[in-house]
Amino acid sequence: LQDIIPQPLLDQYLSMTDPARAQTVDTEIAKHCAYSLPGVALTLGRQNWHCLKDTYETLASDVQWKVRRTLAFSIHELAVILGDQLTAADLVPIFNGFLKDLDEVRIGVLKHLYDFLKLLHADKRREYLYQLQEFVVTDNSRNWRFRYELAEQLILILELYNPNDVYDYLRHIALTLCSDKVSEVRWISFKLVVAILQKFYANNANALGLNFINELVVRFRHCSKWVGRQAFAFICQVGMFFLC
Repeated sequence: LQDIIPQPLLDQYLSMTDPARAQTVDTEIAKHCAYSLPGVALTLGRQNWHCLKDTYETLASDVQWKVRRTLAFSIHELAVILGDQLTAADLVPIFNGFLKDLDEVRIGVLKHLYDFLKLLHADKRREYLYQLQEFVVTDNSRNWRFRYELAEQLILILELYNPNDVYDYLRHIALTLCSDKVSEVRWISFKLVVAILQKFYANNANALGLNFINELVVRFRHCSKWVGRQAFAFICQVGMFFLC
């Protein structure tokens, strides 16, 4: 029980998320409830999260991907409302489930990946380094906007990890995206590569920076295909733009 919202009104809202009701009354009702849930959580406050926890878990496992997609797009907002402890306990498991869901759901967490990860403690955040590579693979390889969004998010995420983690994990993703078949993905990936170099030298990780530059030279400058050599020229162009 709580004293923020009239209890009958809250009970009515919670009852609308019943999967059986969605089948007999309105198939879209669960989606509307999912869309409204962050607002209800904000009104109730984190001290009353227990009133919504079971409902949120029910919606997060709904058979309709549109319902799960709606929650995926707002999970970072809910994390701000609940704070780090409740996020780690109740939202992280659901977030992990969304990461393995359909692309239509995964894009929701991907678009706000930085916003969610920055709210986690460093040790919990580091666990996701192993999973970022999975975003490169999509259900439909022609879904290039997914990979474009990944590159954009990685540029932001660089600040959350130390140079060694960036070199060991994120560097490989950046190099893969630089060889993407779609030019838009390659271009944003060149910016990612330059941002990684800036990360190394801003943190005095000069050895890592030099190793990465040598790898770029071998992989692109001396590439047997013209598109690889063109990629190296574009990386230099982006780098010069940032230096200026």
